[in-house]
Amino acid sequence: MYFCTKLISPNAQIMEIEQLYEVFKQHPIITTDSRECPEGSLFFALKGASFNGNQFAQKALEKGCARAVVDEAEYANDPRCILVDDCLKTLQQLARHHRRQFSIPVIGITGTNGKTTTKELVAAVLGERYRVLFTQGNFNNDIGVPKTLFRLNSSHEIAVVEMGASHPGDIKTLVEVVEPDYGLITNVGRAHLQGFGSFEGVVRTKGELFDYLRTKEQSTVFIHHDNPHLMGIAQGLRLVCYGTEPDESLAVEGKVDACAPFLQFSYRQPAGAWHHIESRLIGSYNLYNMLAAACIGLHFGVTPEQIDHALTHYIPSNNRSQLEETGRNHLIVDAYNANPTSMAAALDNFRRMEVKNKMAILGDMRELGDVSAEEHQKTVDYLQHDAFCEVWLVGEEFGKTQCPFRKFKTVEEVEAELARHCPEDHYILIKGSNGIHLAQLKDKL
Repeated sequence: MYFCTKLISPNAQIMEIEQLYEVFKQHPIITTDSRECPEGSLFFALKGASFNGNQFAQKALEKGCARAVVDEAEYANDPRCILVDDCLKTLQQLARHHRRQFSIPVIGITGTNGKTTTKELVAAVLGERYRVLFTQGNFNNDIGVPKTLFRLNSSHEIAVVEMGASHPGDIKTLVEVVEPDYGLITNVGRAHLQGFGSFEGVVRTKGELFDYLRTKEQSTVFIHHDNPHLMGIAQGLRLVCYGTEPDESLAVEGKVDACAPFLQFSYRQPAGAWHHIESRLIGSYNLYNMLAAACIGLHFGVTPEQIDHALTHYIPSNNRSQLEETGRNHLIVDAYNANPTSMAAALDNFRRMEVKNKMAILGDMRELGDVSAEEHQKTVDYLQHDAFCEVWLVGEEFGKTQCPFRKFKTVEEVEAELARHCPEDHYILIKGSNGIHLAQLKDKL
């Protein structure tokens, strides 16, 4: 339980979590942005590197919030203020308390790559039978996860919560809020190395989901059986496995049938008939995301026919594995995020696609720390063995590499070049970290 121990303004109130929850039930809309204050909402004064939400508490009340939760006594100058030690921790504990009011299954999903797509696929499959609460967009951090849980209500029958991490301990913090009954780690790869320090740090942090599930009775892990890193950290857990290598322990077996350019694949239950799926996703690497969704759906009683319908009709968004036709070119847009693992997978898939006039526009991979130069050079070395008609590299890190490809410092320089000369009738892979803003090239191509 978290409560305030500070000396306070005489106007402020101190509340324990149970008391604050009674306030939340009266004002169930949570806001952390003083620019968005729905009438009767509850404002939490969070802090960031360049802002202090306490300074905007009074403004939030004036704009329509019913109460404001603050953690600095000097700003608790209104009787509608509630003073706590730490607004973020209180937000998380309030969300956990709310989650505990419901006995529905909660599935926690994390991983280096594919967690958002997998979450969407799992929600689509489960939605064929259940009313599902699931993470919207990428609300998967220490603020977004509580906001997801606050949306939980009596109409929901199952929940799918995505959890992201940039530093050791991030997943531990989030699972203690979510308290999942089931878990899935999509994969572990070389991402956010500046925060994790090493690949081993990534594995340990993602594995914090499994560590938590070991403490719960009747918990279950859905796991990619072919992945030795995941299997290595899953000791002692109840496993429901999916994979591509035939094994008697598999609940779901799958195989790629084609990528031309959309992924076509088949899956089956043990000794069962194959189900062929023609998806709207680009990339053979999405097979495992699809199999995870099928595995979870079958575990919760969704029929194969319902699963087929959900996977066939799922259309990606948010610049993840999308194919877009512009009238001039065919764009493979995967510009939401990039790290060495996802970059290699995207390039390998692009190399295998049986199409003509392949071009790649690649942006820097952010947050790689001391290995950034090495990893960017590995990428361009790999590219020199591919028969792409053109490769454009965008960003400072790619700019430092030794290679024969065209380099641009910013996306604006690319836009200027496209205004002078735009390729026609090409298949163009657009891949890079979100901060490079490659997605804005879509309208220019």
